Amino acid sequence: MKRVASCVMAAVLMCGAIVMAQTAGSTVGGTQSSYTPKFAGDPARSDSEAAALGYMRVVVNAQKNYKKKHAGYATSLAGLVNQGSFTKRMVATTRGDYTVKFKGEKDGYSLWMAPTTVDSTHRAFFVDESGKIKAEEDKQASASSPGVNAK
Repeated sequence: MKRVASCVMAAVLMCGAIVMAQTAGSTVGGTQSSYTPKFAGDPARSDSEAAALGYMRVVVNAQKNYKKKHAGYATSLAGLVNQGSFTKRMVATTRGDYTVKFKGEKDGYSLWMAPTTVDSTHRAFFVDESGKIKAEEDKQASASSPGVNAK
């Protein structure tokens, strides 16, 4: 009887250890417990930031393509459709945990990405025709904000 009890206890402990090992790197409460960089030098702090920064890079590249073809920048996000990898779906101003604000003129443009919730993993971003992405921890980013630096 003691031998059976020992075997059952050992099995319970092993199952517990396996479950703990499987959940150690998983999510807590539906949010990622730690961010894994998407590429060398990735400045994002979360998957949401990575998506916002990726969107901004696509807009910058689409604007460069548009300017080559039209001798000026697009004045709307809709004008960027089919420029590089910018698609119709990307015109929507709700991008996951971020809201897009765009202002375009022939001579330049500005793009803001504002998080729905500001916290340590959701900074506000800004980019203009310079192509330099700027960030702020606790307020709307602007041309005078510090640059987003690669890690």
